[in-house]
Amino acid sequence: MLSHDVLVVGAGLAGMRAAVEIAPKADVAVLSKVHPLRSHSGAAQGGINAALGSNDSWEAHMFDTVKGSDYLGDQDAIEIMCQEGPQDIYQMEHLGVPFNRTSQGTLAQRPFGGSGFPRTCFVADITGHAMLHTMYEYLKRRGVRVYEEWLVLSLAVEEGVCCGVVALDIASGQIHPMRAKAVILATGGAGRIYWGYSTNGHASTGDGMALAYRAGLPLMDMEFVQFHPTTLKANGILLSEGARGEGGYLRNAAGERFMAHYASERMELAPRDVVARAEQQEIDDGRGVDGCVLLDTRHLGEKVIQERLPQVRQLAVDFAQVDPVKNMVPVRPGQHYTMGGIKTDAWGATSLPGLYAAGECACVSVQGANRLGGNSLLETIVFGRRTGQAAASLAAANGLPPFPQGIVAKAETDVRTLMARESGERIASLRYEMGQTMMDKVGIFRTRERLSQGWEAIRALRERYSKIGLQDKSRTFNTELVAALELGHMLDVAEVIALSALQREESRGSHFRRDFPERDDVNWLKHTLAFSSDEGPHMEYGDVVVTRFKPEVRKY
Repeated sequence: MLSHDVLVVGAGLAGMRAAVEIAPKADVAVLSKVHPLRSHSGAAQGGINAALGSNDSWEAHMFDTVKGSDYLGDQDAIEIMCQEGPQDIYQMEHLGVPFNRTSQGTLAQRPFGGSGFPRTCFVADITGHAMLHTMYEYLKRRGVRVYEEWLVLSLAVEEGVCCGVVALDIASGQIHPMRAKAVILATGGAGRIYWGYSTNGHASTGDGMALAYRAGLPLMDMEFVQFHPTTLKANGILLSEGARGEGGYLRNAAGERFMAHYASERMELAPRDVVARAEQQEIDDGRGVDGCVLLDTRHLGEKVIQERLPQVRQLAVDFAQVDPVKNMVPVRPGQHYTMGGIKTDAWGATSLPGLYAAGECACVSVQGANRLGGNSLLETIVFGRRTGQAAASLAAANGLPPFPQGIVAKAETDVRTLMARESGERIASLRYEMGQTMMDKVGIFRTRERLSQGWEAIRALRERYSKIGLQDKSRTFNTELVAALELGHMLDVAEVIALSALQREESRGSHFRRDFPERDDVNWLKHTLAFSSDEGPHMEYGDVVVTRFKPEVRKY
């Protein structure tokens, strides 16, 4: 049996940051269903936030984050992130991340939506890519074992303690037990649930969330799904918020900077939920251009665009056949980020001893009902580090736990049963219907009727999923099998999102109900907690931690 002190599932920034923290203290391994450098952290473009300027402070960063979260973020966790963030940024710089600099040699920072100061450090518009490569180099330098292209099938739980995982080696098709004193889930978001309408890479299928949910852990605040204002219509590819941070405009069909009607002070740099709703309203009211609005960066000039936004330009040219130096780029809102996730404390610990979570798959609740741009990368390194510290301490204090009997045989039986089915529903058809349903019924604007329809449709898809058939009967690198398992994860998470949204009868952050258009702090200043049951998600609720900043009207 494969054994390690700590097993990290997922090799994005949160997972690798945790592993690097653990490596000098314990035997740690990383398991990832894709090569670490294909992790979706590499797609983060615009930057990472920290209060570094002489006129800025962590308190101001905290306030902006709390306000941006529409007061649903837990303020004790937000305080930790904003206080500890600057040192983590400096550490990433010392590890080799080539951040842009000012003419004085200090770290350059650009404005981002919802922030009162320019506090977003950046590497042109490839910040996540640069950080991911730097962290991978350091991971290899530390000699951390990486199980590349392995997929976790289930968590291993014995006597109420997480003691490892059961995983599929995709290349060979073999199923392995993997024992550990601590397991960290760092599997990223669930954006592919909105199939065809998401900026997320194809690996973002909610695996860690589903694994924890099936093991009896609560998923928190899953109704809060962020839609990024600037994605390409044809394929959902992200164009960085940095384009607006550098001074880009959003225009409607009449050429008007329409954000003046929705956020007169912050304009294009209002938080993403505000800008995405404004765009969709313009489109719905007939002021769009072929289902889009227009991103205008022409006034920035070629020099600025090529220095600060080279990837934005290349993506627009390659995938929309538009050069933003010369023409406006059609964009529309697209699913981008999952604010909710596996409930954890500020050290990444879940309610299951031995199991931790960090990054987008977790919900320590620093993002609340809406994430500010630049805070996701910060969360990965701050809470990746803290989770690594906690897991290493647990491993140092405990021996290897017993591994449950029969769990590997059950996983083998489940896979054989799935592969033996000669005919049935096609994965691609169900996946497409899921994406259409989620975008149409559980999208930017929501109502009880549409959410009810969406929830019932997802439940029907889950029933049909039990009858899927695979054409590929081999065990060697069977990507159809992987897609089938991922679809099961996505349907579980989609059902939780739809029901959580249906039950929250207010509008807060990214969750906007046309039938309940106001925020309701009396009844709904609380976290949603979804538990798995035979009848579907069972809902409970938890308190929001309010320390420094009492809820007030959120205006931009």
